[in-house]
Amino acid sequence: MNAPLPARSRLVAAALERAGIAGEIVVLPDAASTAALAAAALGIEVGAIANSLVFWSDDEPLLVMTSGAHRVDTAALAERLGRGGIRRATPDQVLAATGQPIGGVAPTGHPTPLTTIVDEDLADFPQIWAAGGTPHTVFPLTFDDLVRLTAGTIAKVD
Repeated sequence: MNAPLPARSRLVAAALERAGIAGEIVVLPDAASTAALAAAALGIEVGAIANSLVFWSDDEPLLVMTSGAHRVDTAALAERLGRGGIRRATPDQVLAATGQPIGGVAPTGHPTPLTTIVDEDLADFPQIWAAGGTPHTVFPLTFDDLVRLTAGTIAKVD
């Protein structure tokens, strides 16, 4: 690690350790609150960023881990999942559900586990990067690790 971890990132690091995922959380010098910024900071394709997007569906939060190269088609995803609808969570809902700010939501380290969908196209990359609980922190993992870590359902999201 290249700097002391913020409190939220320490929770994520502990969850990664419990899950047996070896990737260390990296503290970036500048905030990388979008997939494009994170990819540029890491020198990788934007598609290899596992973007954590929180939605609200059927009266509960829904975490969608999507490739940074995609936009989530909420209508199509709701139909695929048999849900009544999917809409973006408000910043307050995101914080309440994850304990993490928008732009830094990790796939883990939340107060309670979230129903999670993992974009099938993230499997195209041997290594992906996800936010580490703040806009300044990221960590590497594999697609299989992400699915296992989140107990996620693999689906087409765009």
